[in-house]
Amino acid sequence: MIKQITMTHTSVILTPEGRREQQEIVAIETPYKVALNDKVIGASMVLETGLEEFGAGFLFGQGYVTKPEEVKEVLVCPEGKISVYADVEEEAAPKEVIITSGCGGTGKISREMLEGAFDPLQEYTVSFTEIREFILTTLRASRLGQDTHCVHGCGLWAEERLQAFYEDVGRHNAVDKIIGAILLKKIPARGAVYTTGRLTSDMVLKCARIGIPIVLSRTAPSSLGLAIARRAGLTLAAYARPERLNVFNAPERILLEGDR
Repeated sequence: MIKQITMTHTSVILTPEGRREQQEIVAIETPYKVALNDKVIGASMVLETGLEEFGAGFLFGQGYVTKPEEVKEVLVCPEGKISVYADVEEEAAPKEVIITSGCGGTGKISREMLEGAFDPLQEYTVSFTEIREFILTTLRASRLGQDTHCVHGCGLWAEERLQAFYEDVGRHNAVDKIIGAILLKKIPARGAVYTTGRLTSDMVLKCARIGIPIVLSRTAPSSLGLAIARRAGLTLAAYARPERLNVFNAPERILLEGDR
């Protein structure tokens, strides 16, 4: 069944010259619960695309699953529930989470995910020419963004092509879908991520913990996002445009002409 992710609404445009009606396209937010082995862990408002990936990625951010080998099956129920079945140790007590900078408290990460040493990132380099194509391809993929101006996009580039692209009303959710696709073995972690959302602590942290070595954003990083990138050795670039990057950490993974 194809899910409806937009609706139309008539707005009234007011200007000094008068008023007129206009048809608008509006993104639809839908509540979904996420369960681990039939135990509900949390819930979020999401765009009804990439729901299997979102469920797995959401549980990764909460600290309940940590690697692809643990995830066995994901089922999406039309009643608004994503059931993830994973080979993980059952815990009676909920994970301690930190509410992050997500609007409305949508950004949550487990405390244990924030603390402790980072595993080595997967080594990967990418040319500036590839990054230019990556950004342009990702932005062109977002027809929904052009229609509604209400969603964030996130893509992963590897092996000289766009491997996956997801959208959601929340920047955290779009990144979770990329994380979930890695957990479901649909895409590799060894690549570069581009997001239209700002790079706050949880956004950078989840990418670092799953092993993604390069993270790019159309907008800015926060101080803690930068600190996490430094701890993990992750390449962090902001204000990403086809002809320019502001690289805040580890620029050596991005190659200019003559670097190879």
